Amino acid sequence: MKRTNAQWLDSLRSDGLAQEEALTDLRATIVNGLPYALSKWLSPADPLFEAFIEEVTQETVMRVLDRLDSFEGRSQFTTWVYKIAVRVALTELRRRRWKDVSLDEMLESDEGGAAQSVMTDPASSPESLVERSDLVAHIQRVMQEELTPKQLQAMMAVGMKGVPLEEVARRMEMNRNALYKLLHDGRVRLKQRLEKEGLPMGELMTTFEAR
Repeated sequence: MKRTNAQWLDSLRSDGLAQEEALTDLRATIVNGLPYALSKWLSPADPLFEAFIEEVTQETVMRVLDRLDSFEGRSQFTTWVYKIAVRVALTELRRRRWKDVSLDEMLESDEGGAAQSVMTDPASSPESLVERSDLVAHIQRVMQEELTPKQLQAMMAVGMKGVPLEEVARRMEMNRNALYKLLHDGRVRLKQRLEKEGLPMGELMTTFEAR
């Protein structure tokens, strides 16, 4: 059943049969759209594919219901839902990637490689790549000198290794707000030190934004 944005919102906010039908259609919409949206990251041939799609669908439905009031109608309701579903799915895939890896192992493996890939523009000239590589090495050295062990651990995991925020918080036995504060304080210290050295970071500092 095709619905307008208003009809989706009205049905999902209602009770009884209207809501049940809307939830059924919402789940079907998510399940049908996810395989294509995730084709770059997950193959339907994966034996865990169906269970993963079901898990993501359930989580997406709960988030959609919790955030109905935040839908502004600037796009189709289903487009908004797809974006939430893809974010949920990619976060879970990243979490699973690091599931059995300790934080120490995360930071020890591929030493330098992750930082280079995250902080390097592939369209840069060879000369720019060399300069940027030297800059990244300098930043890493400053991080070692300037940050507390916890700040360093968190910023390396989130900013350079791309580990989901929730996973880092769990491993460090912190709640999300505390980890946000830790990352914020670390970014401030790093930025102040680099600016003293005449190296305002601009876009590179966004690498360490909590996501």
